[in-house]
Formats: sequence, structure tokens, C-alpha cells
Amino acid sequence: MGASSTDELLKSNFSQKERYSKHVHDNVHGNIYLDPLALQFIDTEEFQRLRDLKQLGLSHLVYPGAVHSRFEHSLGVYWLAGTAVQTLKDYQGLELDIDDIDIQTVKLAGLLHDVGHGPFGHMFEREFLPRVLSGSNWSHEDMSLKMIDYIVDQHYIDIDSGRLNRVKEMIVASHASQKSAKEKQFLYDIVANGRNGIDVDKFDYIVRDSRACGLGCNFQFERLMETMRVMGDEICYRAKDYLTLYKLFSARADLHRTVYTHAKVKAIELMLVDALLEANEHLGISSSIQQPAEFWKLDDTIINTILADPRPELKKARDISLRVRRRQLYQFCNEYSVPKAKQEHFKGITAQDIVCSQKAGEVTLKEEDVIVSIVKIDLTRGKKNPLESTNFYQDYCSDVKFLVDKEERISHLLPTFCQDMIVRVYAKEPHLVEAVSDAFENFQMKTYGEKTQVHSTPEKKKRRR
Repeated sequence: MGASSTDELLKSNFSQKERYSKHVHDNVHGNIYLDPLALQFIDTEEFQRLRDLKQLGLSHLVYPGAVHSRFEHSLGVYWLAGTAVQTLKDYQGLELDIDDIDIQTVKLAGLLHDVGHGPFGHMFEREFLPRVLSGSNWSHEDMSLKMIDYIVDQHYIDIDSGRLNRVKEMIVASHASQKSAKEKQFLYDIVANGRNGIDVDKFDYIVRDSRACGLGCNFQFERLMETMRVMGDEICYRAKDYLTLYKLFSARADLHRTVYTHAKVKAIELMLVDALLEANEHLGISSSIQQPAEFWKLDDTIINTILADPRPELKKARDISLRVRRRQLYQFCNEYSVPKAKQEHFKGITAQDIVCSQKAGEVTLKEEDVIVSIVKIDLTRGKKNPLESTNFYQDYCSDVKFLVDKEERISHLLPTFCQDMIVRVYAKEPHLVEAVSDAFENFQMKTYGEKTQVHSTPEKKKRRR
């Protein structure tokens, strides 16, 4: 799936307007044409900040090619969002009453959906902020809304307030139920789909991330964009494309398992969280999250700021950051997958649980020696199959939409359970690996009556000093 296949899909949408637009060449979608209003947002320091936010956070320290940024991802989502609406207009324009304003609004939502993202991927809001701000519900989507208002005010961008509100509603559509518009609800499903998670944001990052990491990707979004159809004010897909849609979610789950939550990537994230916690009070990292005027200055280069700051009070943060640079990482000891029957009533596992499971030995563990990481991997809807919330149609002659409520009607090879919950344990120092691994095995025996991990921790790793 290269730029050429995308270009063929877009040939029919090429217009005089695009001929005179600014264009950039993207390594996934080919030429992307930027309209004047989009450029007013792009050519600001707040949007250009996205160049200094790696799309995959710290994954490049395991996958060296994963150095692409949220800047190019945002351009990609902008382009796909416009392509999706234009395709619907080409096939159902009179029926749906799609106009140029609709197209531009959806494109802007795609462009700006990540402008409020924090540094180091999702680690910042999911791992760091909850540790410094108890009960924090800060999200990059909500911050994006504040950043958009700030950019418009700071740079005097002339945009209708009603259209701006629609842009913002489209960005948070995946977790917000209230929308000001009573019609054309399908437009809100294109960038951040709250119905079933099928949106152009995923179309872009799944292909882009797979390519950057050197992984294969058998998901083809072009087929879905060509055949999607609006029925009853929602986007529906041909029933024969059920498995193509399933590949979207399975490809995403594979990326989570293989890249985003790779054991070493998580080890590095845990170290960076510790470094940020040590530096937070002195650098005011968390104090900027509600103020766009300060937040736009926060990006992945904060790690260089820590390393370059000679103050004694930042020594712990510097030392942890240097350990990452020198590859002296927290040691992954082992992991197990929580049994399906136990997930319903699963309670969090803490370092204290592991330490209390230790038997007498040469080394006495302390809580600060151990880190427990719990990873959830699903198809975007927890234990539910998102395709159960997706409507299909039979063929282009049909006016009836329907749900496929039983996967076995499509294939007996599809999973009946859609979530993995993985418990991992790390030792902060190599000489503690054996003690932590043994305590982790004891914990499993106490909890489940058996060792649920696939294999024991390798002896070679246990002997590291």
C-alpha cells in the first residue's frame, strides 16, 4: 500500500483549488494539498511544536525508524478526512447536502486533533500526570480544544465561531455525546468515531507506524473509503468488508503488543516517568497543562533540558535520564496474562504485593526496587467487539442497514474475547532480577494456585550484575 494507490483514489477529487494550494509530499499518502485556512493554523509556533513530539513517544529507542512526528500524522489525518468527505460527496452529495464548508470543517478537525498532545506519546497523561495530580482527568483531546482557541486568538485567524465549535466537537466526538448540530451526524464519525472507533485517525497511524517500524501491514483503508456509505445519518460499510474492518482493529492490537507496549519500551517509559517526577517541582512540568501559553513550549526536548540543567536538585532526574542514554534500563523480569475468568474482578497489583510474596533469601526487596506495569490490549472497546456497533449494507442496490451480531456468521476463526490484560514486573537494578522474578512466581502461586507465566525468567538474566 503506497502513495500511488492513495493517489489513484484521489484523482477524481483533484480540483483547480488544489492546483493552487500549497502541497507537501508525504511518504504515506503522496502529495497533500493544504488550503489557505489550514496553513494559517499550520504556520504557527503552537502547531509547529508537533514536529518535536514523536508520534510513538519513546518507541524509537527500540525501533530506530520510529522517529516520525505528530506533525506529519496530523497532515495525514487532515488529508484523509478531506478525502473521506469528498468521496461521500461524490457518491451521495445531493442526498447528504455536503458542501465545501463541511469538507473544510472535517479537514480542520483532522489537522488539529492532536495539537494538545503532551510529550512522549500517551505516557505523559496516563502515567506521569496521575502520579503528580491525584485524580487527574486531563486529556490531550480536551487540551486540543484549548489550544485551538488560543491559536485563533493569538494569530487573529478569521473563522466563524459556529464552524470552530463544530471542529472542536469533531475532535472530542469519540467521548462526547452532545453535539450542537442535529443533522449530518455522520461527519462527526470521520476523525474520532465514538460509535465504533472506525476513523481516519486510525487509518493514518496504523499504516504510518507500521511502515516506520519496518513491520508489515495487511490493512487497506483505501477499500473502506471507496465503499463507505451514509445510511440513517451514520457511515456504513459493505458486509463483504467485515474482515477488512476486523483487520483494522487486529492491526491496531498487534501494534500495541509489538510496539507501543513492547516490554523494553515500557521499561524506558517507566524510567522517564521517574525522571519527570523528580524534575517536576523544579521545572514546573505539570503546572503548564492548563495554560496554552505555557503548554505549547512543552515537548519531547524536556529530556534534554533535564540533562543540561546542572542544578543539584535535578541530579536524580539527570541520573535516570543518563541511564536511559547509556542503556542501563530497568530490567524486565517476567509477565503473565490474566486469565479470562479473572479479568472481571481483577484488582490492581502493586509492588507491595510482589515484595510481600518474597521468601527468605540473600536479597531483601523493598517496594522502591520493584515496578509493576499492567497493560491492556483490546480492539478499542474493552472486552467488546467494536464491529458489533458497526452497521453494514448488502450491496449498492440495498437501502437497508444491519448489524452482524454474531462473528461466527463471518468466520469461526474470529476471537470471541477481545481483551488481553498483561501483568509485568520490572527490577530497577540488574542484581535484583532473580529476587523479583522469584517473588513474582510466588505471587502467582498464591493468587491463582499455579504459575500463569509462559516460562521462567532466563537464568542468564538472573545472573546479571
